[in-house]
Amino acid sequence: MVTGRQITDSGEIVEAEPPRRLVIRWQNQNKPELKAEGASQCTMELEPIGTAVKLCITHNIERDPSKLIVAVSGGWPKIMSNLKSLLETGSTVLQDPYPTSNQR
Repeated sequence: MVTGRQITDSGEIVEAEPPRRLVIRWQNQNKPELKAEGASQCTMELEPIGTAVKLCITHNIERDPSKLIVAVSGGWPKIMSNLKSLLETGSTVLQDPYPTSNQR
């Protein structure tokens, strides 16, 4: 991912089974303490349930405890909330899901 002119994350698609499963492996490039932890793996799976679709996201890394997992655990709910709002209404709710201050 690139924000402005800075690479914040780099990675690769490990597995893709459209439209059911996507596995990506990536590493933070922006924060030294997160980059030092190495690459993490994120699996996204879609499962039809009646007229709805269940989305399951599993994000892991080969170390415990992990500062990266703590960081993404706060980010995934914001991303999913915005995605849900976008799909339902055409616009996002969180205009700035990653504020630059220490607010949460």
